[in-house]
Amino acid sequence: MRTTLTPDFFQLFAVLLVVAVAVLLVVVAVADSWFLRLRTGGPLRRRPTSRTAPNAPDATVPNAPDKGRTAPRTTRTPVPR
Repeated sequence: MRTTLTPDFFQLFAVLLVVAVAVLLVVVAVADSWFLRLRTGGPLRRRPTSRTAPNAPDATVPNAPDKGRTAPRTTRTPVPR
């Protein structure tokens, strides 16, 4: 008894193959995200925290020193050139 592969079979096979690949990619992406989250011990993207209060005047400049916390001025000895 000989069976032939009809065009309906190939069409259904192609659809099932595409669905299987899509499901596999989703499962792998979820598993990878879960594994990385377990490995890092927290969320993957952490929001940066500001060191100053949100209402502080220097909150927009991240590297600006607070008032009164700068080093005192020093007198330098001139160097002959």
